[in-house]
Amino acid sequence: MYKTMKINMVLVLLLFSSSMYSQSNDLITLWPGKVPGEIKGKQPPVIEEEKSDIVCIKEITDPKLEVFLPAPEKSNGSAIIICPGGGYNILAYDKEGTEIAQWLTKLGYTAFVLQYRIPQKRDGALQDLQRAIRVVRSKVNVWGINQDKIGVMGFSAGGSLSARASCLYNTVTYVHVDDADKLSCRPDFTILIYPAYLDQGPDRGLTPELVIGMDVPPVFIFQTADDVYGNSALVMAGALRDAGLSVELHLLPNGGHGYGLRPGTNAGEIWPVLTENWLKRTLK
Repeated sequence: MYKTMKINMVLVLLLFSSSMYSQSNDLITLWPGKVPGEIKGKQPPVIEEEKSDIVCIKEITDPKLEVFLPAPEKSNGSAIIICPGGGYNILAYDKEGTEIAQWLTKLGYTAFVLQYRIPQKRDGALQDLQRAIRVVRSKVNVWGINQDKIGVMGFSAGGSLSARASCLYNTVTYVHVDDADKLSCRPDFTILIYPAYLDQGPDRGLTPELVIGMDVPPVFIFQTADDVYGNSALVMAGALRDAGLSVELHLLPNGGHGYGLRPGTNAGEIWPVLTENWLKRTLK
């Protein structure tokens, strides 16, 4: 019993200590009332105990944004909403969330980590990201953000979610709840790091719901050839290219999947540099 209590305490501390590295540890509740389509009531995130090196959340019923602010003298007026991966079953919350946010704030970006609904609530996750973009856009004056420089960044399943939000910005997925929902939920730029589930169409083609309209924002994609989900990047990049839209694809020979920013793979060291350079060119 003591061991279980100790594990729980460590995991909870890991989950929330990341806020100490930012100048704000605000958690913004996305839905002021009932969460659309959610059967369960609002509860704190449920932590999965088995993952010793990653803080994994295994259930979310009350979606939130965790805010990470750059130092005022470094702020560049751009914001990025981060969608951690985890197969739509869990959220790798630190490895593909808070650690990424801390890196982005050092570059001057205001970062938000999205706690979207899981497990296996893809429709709810899209609602959560659309709502998150609108909430951030409604509070640009609070954080000193340019309203036209709000992007999304996703890893693995979070890449799937980010791609969906970038294609389905005109799709009404929930009944609007306040004035924030009058604003656009179209991201201004999109970053997909080892994205998954984008090739679920016929013959491993583009997933049918990902309709590529002419207003899909500029997209950066990073993937490795030995990733089991590698075809997702190729299919998405090809569809954007065929539509004449802005896309930058980087495909390395190896690196696997799920490395985040952590050392140990060449891919994990290269994608941040390429992403930083792309952001500078895209947002200049």
